[in-house]
Amino acid sequence: MNRWSLPAASTAIAIAVVFLLSATAPPAAVAAVVEHTFVVSMMSTHGFNSTFYRFVHNVGQDRHGVMQRFNCWADGVPMITQCPILPNHNFTYRFNVAGQEGTLWWHAHISFLRATVHGALVIRPRHGASSYPFVKPYKEIPIIIGEWWQMDLAQADQGIVDNLDVYFTASIINGKLGDLYNCSGAVEDGYMLDVEPGKTYLLRVINAALFSEYYLKIAGHKFTVVAADANYVSPYTTDVIAIAPGETVDALLVANAAPGRYYMVALPNQSPEPDPQSPTLITRGIVQYRNIQAPDNGAVTPEMPDHQDQMTSFYFHGNLTGLHRPERPPVPTRVDERLFVTLGRGTICRRGQSSSCNKSMTVTTMNNISYQQPQGATPLLELHYYNTNSLTTMLQELPDKPPRVFNYTDPALIPPGPKVAKLEPTSKATVARRFRHGAVVEVVFQGTAMLSSESNPMHLHGHDVFVLAHGEGIYDAARDAARYNLVNPALRNTVLVPRLGWVAFRFIADNPGAYRTYWFCKAVFGLRNWGSMRSFHSSVFIWFM
Repeated sequence: MNRWSLPAASTAIAIAVVFLLSATAPPAAVAAVVEHTFVVSMMSTHGFNSTFYRFVHNVGQDRHGVMQRFNCWADGVPMITQCPILPNHNFTYRFNVAGQEGTLWWHAHISFLRATVHGALVIRPRHGASSYPFVKPYKEIPIIIGEWWQMDLAQADQGIVDNLDVYFTASIINGKLGDLYNCSGAVEDGYMLDVEPGKTYLLRVINAALFSEYYLKIAGHKFTVVAADANYVSPYTTDVIAIAPGETVDALLVANAAPGRYYMVALPNQSPEPDPQSPTLITRGIVQYRNIQAPDNGAVTPEMPDHQDQMTSFYFHGNLTGLHRPERPPVPTRVDERLFVTLGRGTICRRGQSSSCNKSMTVTTMNNISYQQPQGATPLLELHYYNTNSLTTMLQELPDKPPRVFNYTDPALIPPGPKVAKLEPTSKATVARRFRHGAVVEVVFQGTAMLSSESNPMHLHGHDVFVLAHGEGIYDAARDAARYNLVNPALRNTVLVPRLGWVAFRFIADNPGAYRTYWFCKAVFGLRNWGSMRSFHSSVFIWFM
């Protein structure tokens, strides 16, 4: 049994200082063995106050990717599966970790607090590292890519609603800014990884950032990717890892270069113009060979992809396939329900349900519906459990397809103008989709050019999904279904929808409960000069009968 505590703080600065001054270790890594029981004890000592949220001074904590099979209560989402944790209150929760191995993570699940309230959650095999389906590593190292903020995260969250130009200050690796920022400029201020020649290291890479997919490279070295989202993949050798917010990647690093020092660089990518452009906030650490005299010419720098390069990510994600193992579930071949869901931006009236007003705000949508915070004092799952009548009137059904068909990837829809103005009005609602237990569901997420063309990571609580295919342009079932990988698709809990493209996946509705599917806060500031939006609040709740 593993017992751990997570203190929550009230401001971004307080949390960031704790993390940045905690030696070289990443924030609060938690380890368990498969089939073990977690007891989570959380203290909310201060909380925060954000006028956007109906619930103030609260916090939630999500075990990102942990399925909690047949135990869907309190998975960290306030007012969906649990009440928020109030300040000066304790929260204790017991759950089992079964059938999962690899790297997951935990994070705050309210406001922007996830930017600093997070850490690794590692699940190891019952028989230890010798039972990994790859060479036993000499050491296992968490690599958490994140953001450094110089403002209160609750204020930053509210700033998005108020259409302020808010952005994080720097990128970080394991809480360290690196030598590119205006602290001391010393290499030692960055993350330092000491390695021994010839040894193999398992890097557990996590993207805990709010807004950007990152490219990670180490000069003079290659990675062998062996797992993603706590699911083993066929070994894939690459010199760059592309990792979107919410994703995890396990990769082997062999210290087989000439003795010396090598930069580890994390570069945020973004869509090219006409999308609004954000500062390119690179961070870097050092991989240093231990007890060996390094050359005097400093560390070797890797050649990075362009910060607007989208194809490196496209090919990286497309090259990940599932590793065949006896315990791996078979790919479902029959399909009971199909959904085609467009992801885009739209506008709503700040004080109403439509955008037919002068004061509108930009929001993200699924099938032209934007998330509405549930009303009332009882979580939705509890209302469902007790068969409360108010749930029927509160929820709307997520449609199988968008309300209108248009050229979803037309670049002319990116900048504001008369063409997009006809399409952008949307509505707010709390939407749900009910599935029969055991149903096989196929979902196609279609990216659009509505006010932005960026890629979007999508996360489903309580389930892994088989990623069958992804592509550029508009999905065509007659053409693209023939490309499905039904032999060894990757299993993921977070799926990246490529820029102006689509992704198709299947999952089995075999874990009863109420779960969120949502944009994992990618590029929330993509439209910061054109209007405010809240990417992680374009949600659908999936219920199982």
